[in-house]
Amino acid sequence: MNQSRIWTRALGALALMSLGRLNAEEGKGSITYPPSPRSDVVDIYHGERVPDPYRPLEDPNSPATRAWVEAQNKVTFGYLGTIPERSTIEKRLTELWNYEKYSAPTHEGGRFFYTFNTGLQNQGVLYTLDSLAGEPRSLLDPNTLSADGTVALSGMSVSDDGRYLAYGVAGAGSDWTEWKIRDVATGKDLPDVLKWVKFSGAEWDSASKGFYYSRYPEPKPGDDLKGANYYAKLYFHRLGNPQGDDVLVWEAPEHKEWRAGAKVTDDGAYLILTIGKGTDAKHRVLYRALDKQAGDAVHLVGDFDAEYSFVDNDGPIFWFQTNKNAPRGKLIAIDVRKPEPEHWVDVIPQATETLEAVDVVADHFLARYLKDAHTRVRVLDLKGVFVRDVEFPGLGTASGFHGKREDKDTFYSYVSFTAPASIYRYDVASGRSTPWRSPKLAYEPADYETTQVFYPSKDGTRVPMFLSHKKGLVRDGSAPTLLYGYGGFNISLSPSFSPAVLAWMEMGGLYAQPNLRGGGEYGEEWHQAGTKSHKQNVFNDFISAAEWLIANHYTSTPKLAISGGPNGGLLVGACLTQRPDLYGATLPAVGVMDMLRFHKFTIGWAWIDDYGSSDDPLLFKAIHAYSPLHNIKPGVCYPPTLITTADHDDRVVPAHSFKFAATLQAAQACGNPVLIRVETRAGHGAGKPTSKQIAESADKWAFLVKTLKVPMPPAKP
Repeated sequence: MNQSRIWTRALGALALMSLGRLNAEEGKGSITYPPSPRSDVVDIYHGERVPDPYRPLEDPNSPATRAWVEAQNKVTFGYLGTIPERSTIEKRLTELWNYEKYSAPTHEGGRFFYTFNTGLQNQGVLYTLDSLAGEPRSLLDPNTLSADGTVALSGMSVSDDGRYLAYGVAGAGSDWTEWKIRDVATGKDLPDVLKWVKFSGAEWDSASKGFYYSRYPEPKPGDDLKGANYYAKLYFHRLGNPQGDDVLVWEAPEHKEWRAGAKVTDDGAYLILTIGKGTDAKHRVLYRALDKQAGDAVHLVGDFDAEYSFVDNDGPIFWFQTNKNAPRGKLIAIDVRKPEPEHWVDVIPQATETLEAVDVVADHFLARYLKDAHTRVRVLDLKGVFVRDVEFPGLGTASGFHGKREDKDTFYSYVSFTAPASIYRYDVASGRSTPWRSPKLAYEPADYETTQVFYPSKDGTRVPMFLSHKKGLVRDGSAPTLLYGYGGFNISLSPSFSPAVLAWMEMGGLYAQPNLRGGGEYGEEWHQAGTKSHKQNVFNDFISAAEWLIANHYTSTPKLAISGGPNGGLLVGACLTQRPDLYGATLPAVGVMDMLRFHKFTIGWAWIDDYGSSDDPLLFKAIHAYSPLHNIKPGVCYPPTLITTADHDDRVVPAHSFKFAATLQAAQACGNPVLIRVETRAGHGAGKPTSKQIAESADKWAFLVKTLKVPMPPAKP
């Protein structure tokens, strides 16, 4: 069947809806699920026929899909509304969420900039200070940009002289961003507006006359939330000019996947262009001396063979963080006058820990490492000689440490599973950390504890896992447990704070977070061990974590829930279909569930670096073997499941969750509920208003209270 006929059928109206199995098996459940739009689409992959009966749900704007979403939400919210504990949970979540939230300040042109949320504001407000002793002034309040708080600040960049703020705003959680410019002194916007920007920041020139940014071609009508994103171009926007007059700086029309990010060195001497083409940190780096009036940037290093992240420069000596011949990372120096590899110098050699980032402040390197998934920061001089470690209070995550060589100090935030971020000012010369802002809390952090354990995966690999809970947890197998994972894209899960997780622990729950292969906790080898044909390792690590928690009497199957998103949604979906007997409930969020078609939507093609592609005949078999959508089997009793997604998600398009929900509902062989919660006016998660975060968390915890039979503690007076 040709593509046009497939789409004609797929976009059909309600007449194509299947009556199918509308309830959980007769007599075993009381939930009646809405009928799902169907078609007879069958795709052929390397000679194998693969039906895709719910293909019509890929169109988020069709009348059939919209009716289905409305009907599914009616069922889901009807179910959740019958859980008496939900209102108590939401009330307590609101109390726990109501604490001050600060970001670490940055410093430009004699001014300081940071965000602050009083507690329950839907979006944090951007403030500026003329001095640390001065009075803060509100510079940009995203809460005023929409009535429901769904317009968020998605990026910001301050000019070197502190005069202008370039800022991006995104509506309803979309990755599409509109950039504007604000005069810092007056708080007024310039007329400049830049559209169709995605996955880009703004990099100012040293004269503060304009900035570099990248954008994609304007999508065809109706394709903005699902069309594939190719052919990114890098432009220079001069203040006061219309976007149509922006100067094209870089493009690669023969390589539709390539994209470029720009960096102007702090001394204003060079423009650095870092070229990427997928999700792997593998780069080509170009540079151009800015004192030249014309000329293209020239190639300096890399051919997508390794990471080359520019850190700073000392004249013609450029410092790069790289994993070239160093899977855990190192810092090298390249002299642009003799850039051949034989002249490279290892300034900070590879360590036993994983190097995450390097900043240069006060003529010192601040090197941030992961040691068994929690933060270590080392201070070294510019020759790479160790000076000291930055001291932290326990198992936590530190971020920040940004600045310039001439700065004397910097700021960082420190967070743990049991306490939210506190902000510190760090004096590089003395090594002294001084508290700058710490929130007042509606609970006592000392009542909770975090430990780290190590367990063997299926193949014997040693995997770390954090366990957080109230002190005094009894290991008798009765603790309601939330096992959360990710395992992909070289992303590390270090300790973080969530009011929702704190509420779960307050209810007597155990929160378990393993550091699965596919992440970046132990460098590039750990990452690659969970990609493409090795992706099953990630699921085995997660399943082994569940089995270890049960075998060591922390919990039991009826008390164990698994959660994750969006690559973590794939994780939950795969583990749900592979071991439905192991869990008492599952919470897959914005998951990549259709592994055969993920690369056909928005930026999904870039994930081929981690997943491979069904277009590859060898990888097809491995992918098809675990693809959550394609491994649901009729007649199996699946655990209670609450799928969450959003109608404006243009990264992991909601069709993944829609088709997964329809298939799982039709296959369910027992009375366990299979529900899908579709957030409206929301996207992939970034910038989601506080009110929506609280409501969704309350729904999830209420679902687990009911399905895991979690006893609620007495309400606080």
